[in-house]
Amino acid sequence: MSTPEDNPWNRLSRRVGYENPWLTLYHDDVIRPDGRPGIYGVVHFGHLAIGVVPLDVERDEVLLVGQWRYTMDHYSWEIPEGGGDLDEQPEAAARRELVEETGYSGGEWRELSRSELSNSVTDEVSVLFVATGLCAGEATPEGTEQLQVRWVPFEEVMTMIRSGEILDAMTILAMQQLALERAAR
Repeated sequence: MSTPEDNPWNRLSRRVGYENPWLTLYHDDVIRPDGRPGIYGVVHFGHLAIGVVPLDVERDEVLLVGQWRYTMDHYSWEIPEGGGDLDEQPEAAARRELVEETGYSGGEWRELSRSELSNSVTDEVSVLFVATGLCAGEATPEGTEQLQVRWVPFEEVMTMIRSGEILDAMTILAMQQLALERAAR
C-alpha cells in the first residue's frame, strides 16, 4: 500500500535539451500520477544559491547590493548573492561571494535557512547566512557584475520588501527569517 510520501511519478527517459557551465535543462518522458504519459522539463543547477545578510548590529543596518538583473530586465536591490560549488562548504562560498561583491569579510557567521527556490521546475537550493562584525575591504566583482552597495536600515529594507521595491526571493526569505527571529525575542 502506498503512502502520500511515495513518488507517484515514473520517469521513462531523460535527455539533455540544453547545457552550459551553470545549468542543464532536462526533457523527461514520464508517466504522470494519473497514469497517463507526459513530459516534464527540469532545470538542474550545478551550484548552490548562496546569500548573506551583512548586518551592522550597532546601527541596525543591512548592506544591500544593487545591480541590473539581465533575466528580469530591471535594476534590483538585494543581499549579496552568488553560487557555491556543490562540493564547497556553503559558508565558505558565502564568505567568498561577500568579499567579491562588497569587500567585507571576517566577522561572525550563522546559517539562517535553506530553501527550494522554485521546486516545480528547478532543483535549485539556497543556503542563507547572516554575518555580523564585518571588516571593510575592497570588492572584486566579476566582469558580469556592475554593482552598487549601500547600508540600509533594517526596517527600511522590510519596507522595500512590503512595497515591492525588493523582489529578489533570497533577499525576502533571509530578511523575513531575521524579522521572525526578532519577533520571537
